[in-house]
Amino acid sequence: MGEVNFMQEEDIRLETTRARFANVVKRHAQLTERLSRDSDKMIFERLQREFEAARASQSQEINLDGEQWNDGLLATVREQVHMEADRKTTSGDANDMPTSHFQEKVTYRVGNKVICCLEGTRIGILYETSFAGEPCELYHCVLESKSFLEKMTVLEHTIPFFLPIREVENDLLSSNAMRFIDHIGELLQAYVDRREQVRLVKELYGNQIGELYHSLPYHMIEFVLEDSDCKVTVSLRYPDLVSVLPTRVKVLAWPMHQYKKSHTSSAGAMGSQPIPARLSYAEDALRTMSLPEAYAEIVLNLQQALQQMFQGGSPC
Repeated sequence: MGEVNFMQEEDIRLETTRARFANVVKRHAQLTERLSRDSDKMIFERLQREFEAARASQSQEINLDGEQWNDGLLATVREQVHMEADRKTTSGDANDMPTSHFQEKVTYRVGNKVICCLEGTRIGILYETSFAGEPCELYHCVLESKSFLEKMTVLEHTIPFFLPIREVENDLLSSNAMRFIDHIGELLQAYVDRREQVRLVKELYGNQIGELYHSLPYHMIEFVLEDSDCKVTVSLRYPDLVSVLPTRVKVLAWPMHQYKKSHTSSAGAMGSQPIPARLSYAEDALRTMSLPEAYAEIVLNLQQALQQMFQGGSPC
C-alpha cells in the first residue's frame, strides 16, 4: 500500500505541475504580446539610440580586467557625470568651454558590460548577452545619481520584468553599486543561457518530447520523453537565478506496459499500479551538463537503464 500511495501522490503532483505550467504558458503568451507593443519597443529603441550616441561621442573606450573594475572606478564615473552636468549648467552651452583632460568622455568595457556617461546625471550600463559564442539580446539599465553623495537609483531599463531587478536594487545598489551592476549582468546571461538551452533541445529533439513546460525566467522546466516501454518525466529547478545548471533534478521512468495493464484490471487490483523508477544516471547528467548535452546522454543510455531496472530488478 505504501508503494501505491507513493504512486498516487506522484500522479497528483505531476498533474498539478502540468496544470500550473499550462497556465504559465498561457500567461507567458499574453505577457509576450503585451510586452511587444509599440510603447515597449519605443523604450528599447530610444535607449539604444541614446547609448549609441553616447558611445560615439566618447574620446576613448577602455577595457577593464579583474581588479581594474572596482568601487573607485565607479566613483570616478559618477564624478565625471556630475562634473559634465555642472559644466553644462554653468556654461549654458556644451560647446562654450574647451574640453579639458577632466572633461574627456570615457566608456568602460567590463566583460559583457559597457558603462558610459549619459546626458544629465545618468550612468548607462549596456549588457551584451550571448550563447555558444553567438551574440543574443542587448539590455539597458540607466542609473541616476542626483548628487555625488546620494545613493543611485534605477531610472529606467529594458530588463525582462520577471527578473528581480527591483529586489536586487533594494538589496545592493545603495550599499554596493558595483556588485549590483555585476549581478544584473549575471542574471541576464544566466536567463538567456537557460532559455537558449531549452530552445536548442526543442529544435534538435522536439519530435521526441511529448510535453514541455517552463516558467518565464526558465528556472522551472518540465518535459516528458515518450518511449515505447516507458514514459520518462523530467523536472528541473534552478533556485539560484544566476545558475545555468539545475540544483534540484528529478527524472522518473514510468513502465507503460504496467500502466496499461493497471487500467484494464479491476478496481480492486491496486497492486498492479505502476511504480516509477528514478533514473540516477540521467539526474547526474542534468546536474553537470548543459541541457542539450544531458538530453543526448539520457537518450543514449535509456534503453540499457530501463532494461536493468524493469527486467533485471525492481524499480528503485
